[in-house]
Amino acid sequence: MQDEINADNWPQAVRIMGVNAAGLESGNSAAVVGKDLPWLQDTAAVNAWGLWDVTWRDVVIVDGSNRKVAVYNLTTHDLADPNNYLELKAMLHAATASR
Repeated sequence: MQDEINADNWPQAVRIMGVNAAGLESGNSAAVVGKDLPWLQDTAAVNAWGLWDVTWRDVVIVDGSNRKVAVYNLTTHDLADPNNYLELKAMLHAATASR
């Protein structure tokens, strides 16, 4: 999806990245092998997962000030379903248009 967004020249830049929960660092190497998705590690001090009140496989859409504007869960909305894929892409596009 990142490559599609980059090619479409959206109103604002969109960067998709993963954020691993604090305490689950042992899985980081497996999460990044063979992938190009930027992967960040949350810490107890930052507590991004807690501040954004996310659950496993949530996509948190943030505005230009890193404020949460929407959440899309990939367990509930499997991106293998083309309708879900397009719905998430539309949500990302809407977030850029409102900046």
